[in-house]
Amino acid sequence: MATKVLIISFYFPPAGGGGVQRWLKLAGYLPGQGIETHVLAPDDSRWLQSDPELEIPADVHVHRARYVGPSGIRPGEQLLGQSGLRRLWRRLLLTPRRLLVPDENVSWVASALPAARRIVKREGIDVVVTTSPPTSTHLIGARLRRRGDLRWIADLRDSVVAKSDRHYERALVRLKEKANRRLARTIARRADAIVCVTQTIAEEMTALGTRGETLVIPNGADFDDFAAIEYEPGERFRITHTGNFFGKRDPRPFLSALAQIDAPITARFIGEFRTADRLWAEELGLGEKLELIHFQPHAQAIASQRNSEALLLLIPFSAGRGVDVTSGKIYEYLAARRPILAAVPPQGAAARLVRDAGAGVVAAPDDSEAIQAALEELVERWRKGKLADVELPPKLISEIDRKERMREIAELIERIAAL
Repeated sequence: MATKVLIISFYFPPAGGGGVQRWLKLAGYLPGQGIETHVLAPDDSRWLQSDPELEIPADVHVHRARYVGPSGIRPGEQLLGQSGLRRLWRRLLLTPRRLLVPDENVSWVASALPAARRIVKREGIDVVVTTSPPTSTHLIGARLRRRGDLRWIADLRDSVVAKSDRHYERALVRLKEKANRRLARTIARRADAIVCVTQTIAEEMTALGTRGETLVIPNGADFDDFAAIEYEPGERFRITHTGNFFGKRDPRPFLSALAQIDAPITARFIGEFRTADRLWAEELGLGEKLELIHFQPHAQAIASQRNSEALLLLIPFSAGRGVDVTSGKIYEYLAARRPILAAVPPQGAAARLVRDAGAGVVAAPDDSEAIQAALEELVERWRKGKLADVELPPKLISEIDRKERMREIAELIERIAAL
């Protein structure tokens, strides 16, 4: 009898962006391995981007649970430009959102948990997989695990216990951190297996005394997605960044470097770009050197990556946490085979991967002068006609191909189902 799995994911099509790819791809892979695959997702996650072009495989059974909660628009964006009584009123309206713990999407648990229980009972589910962010999704897995014959795998794409770097509203920050530590201990005690995208996250969880397996399974590269896309050289040097700007990710050192270079460069940022950063960039007078594209469907976004002279990767130090981060974006960039300007911690995992692949140049994310030198090096190679496609080592291709990641997770699901 086939193993039956229920994947619970807050971000799933029609939601768009890079965050949906890991489990969309996996959901499509599992049925071919003899695993009956069900997905529970919100009816509308109110995420920033929607991608109607993403196709859900026909042999994946998708269930929806209603979501009533905040949208993906960050409070900082809603407060920008407000002052006086208007700003105070807006902050008051945002207060309930700030009070939600462990995260602002926790309200989905109220409808998703009963829906998941019905699916588990009706379909005879063997294994439940919960994936975060948001971390509150794991509350559903913890409740379902109370059934003795049901197994639970928690997939962590972000740290659950990392401390916030915010310096305001300390009482609220401490409340959320306390709730997340409690949830992390629950995951450690109840999950039959924990999958982490980085070694640091895995070490944080094992330190809590995990009861089951803890594995590091990073994201992967979808080489098939790029197979039919040919690179078409541009008249200007196009350097492209795809993805949204949240947290400590900072485009300003790169933009400062860009402003210092006298060359026909266009830096394309595809995704959500903070208004404060846009206004700051306008003061630099970048003109046609800067192109902001709010959103592109995934197929168009990867075509833009392929049709770039170079790709921009930004990972902040983030109090040392950025050293361990590779970011799912780097795997797409490697599959695109265009040179990478990696403004990342120089001794970190992303920098090592770029160097091992021979895929580009590395500069510290906060060192504008080093970024300028790296960008000038790439532009000079382009001018001389020497900025060719990156030839990845065959061994590296095999190691980072998403098919290998999916095989590891499929084997884990079967192993946990047999417990």
